[in-house]
Amino acid sequence: MTSGAEVGGASRASRVAVERALGEVADDSSADLAAVGDELLAVVRLLDSEHGLRRTLSDATSSADGRREMVGALLDGKVSAATLRIVQAAVSERWARAGDLADALERAAVFALVGSVDRDGSDVAIEDELFRFARIVDGTAGLRRALSDAAAPADSKRALVRDLLGDQVSGVTARLADEAATHLRGRSVEGALQGYARMVAARRRELIAHVVTAVALSDEHRERLATTLARQYGRQVHLDIEVDPGIGGGIRVQVGDDLIDGTVNSRLADARRRLAG
Repeated sequence: MTSGAEVGGASRASRVAVERALGEVADDSSADLAAVGDELLAVVRLLDSEHGLRRTLSDATSSADGRREMVGALLDGKVSAATLRIVQAAVSERWARAGDLADALERAAVFALVGSVDRDGSDVAIEDELFRFARIVDGTAGLRRALSDAAAPADSKRALVRDLLGDQVSGVTARLADEAATHLRGRSVEGALQGYARMVAARRRELIAHVVTAVALSDEHRERLATTLARQYGRQVHLDIEVDPGIGGGIRVQVGDDLIDGTVNSRLADARRRLAG
């Protein structure tokens, strides 16, 4: 599964078309974007469980009208007209791989869920909440095993996630954490959570800077770093901050392929290389 990673040229263009269809739905203020997001995630589950159906609906050698009619018959009465419109737009496109169709619908689902919050002007830090939970899962072996156990009932995983998060996170974060735990799609739980966080940032047109510091940053330092990076990259930058005393001091910032390593360990290693040379 690509799930937010780079996709082939045909699939990339098709993904844009799916997001355009979602945008048209979102322009209707009466559309329930939270419900659309939930329904799209249900469609993704269906496509992941029915490989033959997924192949058929992504087969570019068949008629696009036929694929739309098939989806219409399959989902009639099961999803809203808004969701059906997006799925029909998706199956009308060309996909480099059958799995890319489900990936694009998953991304659209996340966009819809985030849009349901952003539409109201709510300032909900969904990215932060997802990244924090991903680090908790990654750093807790027992929890990671419990959520990754394919034999464990989905209801048990949902209950565990609900007990851990409680009312400390937004409804969208809780929904995506539930999805990450119960529908891995070939990913680790923490990988799914991080992937969702990146999709949220993409929906909000933000870059993500992974920041590693030896000590926690103050609010003033966080704001200053975010402002500096936004000025450098010409767009909003979301900070995913990890505290790691093992770096010895300083800070390391990675934005995409760009790495700024000002950690003490890095400077010492550089000095040793110079001395050895």
